[in-house]
Amino acid sequence: MTDEHDPRDELLYVYAVTRPLDRGLPEGVRGFDGEPPELIEHRGLCAAVSRVPAEDFNAIPLRAHLEDMDWLAATARTHETVVAALATITCPVPLRLATVCRDKVGVRRLLDSGHARFTAAIERLDGRIEWGVKVYAQAGPPDPAPRPQAVTGRDYLRRRLGQRQSRDDVWRRAGLLSRALHAELCERAEAGRLHRPQSARLSGEPGENVLNAAYLVPRERSEEFVAAVRDGIPRAEGVRVELTGPWAPYSFAGAGPDGGQEETA
Repeated sequence: MTDEHDPRDELLYVYAVTRPLDRGLPEGVRGFDGEPPELIEHRGLCAAVSRVPAEDFNAIPLRAHLEDMDWLAATARTHETVVAALATITCPVPLRLATVCRDKVGVRRLLDSGHARFTAAIERLDGRIEWGVKVYAQAGPPDPAPRPQAVTGRDYLRRRLGQRQSRDDVWRRAGLLSRALHAELCERAEAGRLHRPQSARLSGEPGENVLNAAYLVPRERSEEFVAAVRDGIPRAEGVRVELTGPWAPYSFAGAGPDGGQEETA
């Protein structure tokens, strides 16, 4: 019997691709294995990787894990923490969540196959960050039901009609504000991208997500962009605007952290 670890039981998880670094990662950054991510350089590019167990990240178990919201959220947090650390010292091109390779040869093959795309993305994204903006329609809670003896059919229908009109008014205001906000922010950003609205069941946020957008902004114009979202946009009753970021430019790198296995090499 032996305690020796078989490296074939592990894969290399690839967080992002950057230019080769002239210094190490920020102090305290840890990957999935609890260690600082390893940097693998090849042909003028650098991949940040960690060792992960094959029993979790091979194709078959990974498909099952991607249906587990708790596992997926924990994995996304670690992924984003490493990418965010890279973004403080360089321009990372984030890879899709759960991009894994068999070994270092596979990582180099990944860098070879995507060399033109990675190089172009780094040049295009250098000095830029991503801000996220979401708009939610939040209709007020329904009126408390009156005592049964006080309710007539006409009263009930009138109350229901009023509630529906209130919801419709909130959705109309949210839609108008979303269109105006997106147009304004696209003028202030280098690029904007609309994502599918998030399900309230998955996001846990109150209200219905009407706008889910990302904007690519030069770092030096970031404060101006934030001020435009927080102070320069008129608000509407029942409509909530949420600003998130700054992030590494996931939405503009060609592959975002939305789940799935980009390559197993």
